[in-house]
Amino acid sequence: MRHGLYLPIFGELSDPAAVARVTAEAEAAGWDGVFVWDHLRYREPVTEVADPWVTLAAMATATERLRLGPMVTPLARRRPAKVVRETVTLDRLSGGRLTFGVGLGGDDSGELSGTGEQTDDRERARMLDEALGILEAAWTGDVVNHRGDHYVVDGLSFLPRPVQEPRIPIWVAVRGGNRRPLRRAARYEGVFPVEVHTPDLLAEIVAGVAEQRGGDLAGYDVVIGGDPGADPAPFRDAGATWWLVEADWKHPRLADVTALAKAGPPV
Repeated sequence: MRHGLYLPIFGELSDPAAVARVTAEAEAAGWDGVFVWDHLRYREPVTEVADPWVTLAAMATATERLRLGPMVTPLARRRPAKVVRETVTLDRLSGGRLTFGVGLGGDDSGELSGTGEQTDDRERARMLDEALGILEAAWTGDVVNHRGDHYVVDGLSFLPRPVQEPRIPIWVAVRGGNRRPLRRAARYEGVFPVEVHTPDLLAEIVAGVAEQRGGDLAGYDVVIGGDPGADPAPFRDAGATWWLVEADWKHPRLADVTALAKAGPPV
């Protein structure tokens, strides 16, 4: 099992330079990855929110080894052609260390409805799948011709290509064991079940993904988050390959997160 930090870039963590310093401390202490939330705003008491891509760029330049990425990007509220440029640039800046976490996102804080974005879950799911197809095609460097229900890419190529082969790994967030999200996750490199608090529930999700992949989970990532001090062993036994230690989102204190990073991953 690999271990990472999962940081809401709110409040004191809305300073990219501070998060970059924390990430460097985490790398020195032996963590395997640091991942950041992707939100335009969040519910109370959060008022200060950083941009994930600028923050990730700062993290990339401060480190050499650990994996990093957004966890997760609500892809339906982003233009896929712009995301192609962002992901490839960050992958090259980091020397091939980007993992791209994606999901539907939600409107609990009004960040979709408040900016005129699509709020229907099923429609956002269709947009997510269409956008992922564009990213997969664009990352090859070949000419992309796409005319879908939501997006158009008309005879464009996107160079340079990412560092990673065959592509930047994608982790897909899922809620519960619904078959369509599990099918989506099974097509990519990993699954990130959210709001999963018991190993039994995680085991059910892992079984569902395995079924969709014909029983083959070799090299596939199962990512689960937990509180500082929680025991990751039961989740590892249920199939988790990554354990992300979650920082407090309501009042993220830089001193607390720095101490957590310096303490190193769970034994």
